[in-house]
Amino acid sequence: MLSNGYTPVPAGKVASVVVYLEMTGPPPARLRPRRTDLKLRRLGGEDGARYRAIFRAVGERWLWFSRLALSETDLAAILNDPDVEAYEVRLGGDPVGLLELDFRAAPDCELAFLGLVESAIGSGAGRALMDEALRTAWSRPIARLWVHTCHLDHPGAIAFYRRSGFRTYAQAIEIADDPRLTGLLPRTAGPHWPVIA
Repeated sequence: MLSNGYTPVPAGKVASVVVYLEMTGPPPARLRPRRTDLKLRRLGGEDGARYRAIFRAVGERWLWFSRLALSETDLAAILNDPDVEAYEVRLGGDPVGLLELDFRAAPDCELAFLGLVESAIGSGAGRALMDEALRTAWSRPIARLWVHTCHLDHPGAIAFYRRSGFRTYAQAIEIADDPRLTGLLPRTAGPHWPVIA
């Protein structure tokens, strides 16, 4: 159990405050019409390199590293699982994002990853992508859609999820090896957060 006050984080580690959000029913019928220039391409086990490239392009700035730490075999197993839907997001033909829904813990669905490359942020593609995520998730017989984010992510992430119909229900502190020191990400990743070697 954590006590009040400051808790030192050892050198070589990175700590983040994680916020959990959920939705226990489909959102009100306020989803916008589908954008014709936004396309989702389903990724399978044979798309591991493509998945990692998109994951890096979207998440390197925010220190996303979890999928980079997986072996090729473990990543392929996730992408081949019929209860995981991973998509490359394309805007006007260019790859700009990632969407991953995990239905393996039925009747819950985890919005495992949703993100866009920096050049697509602010274009309205994020709202369109969330609408597609909500349509896809609630097309299955789920009882709950949940997501977690942290303070290392885009500063507007929590407000975006709330506007999308999620409510906050828990928080945690995550401590992990700094992926910039383990070699999973370059030292320049996450420029908003210091490296303490």
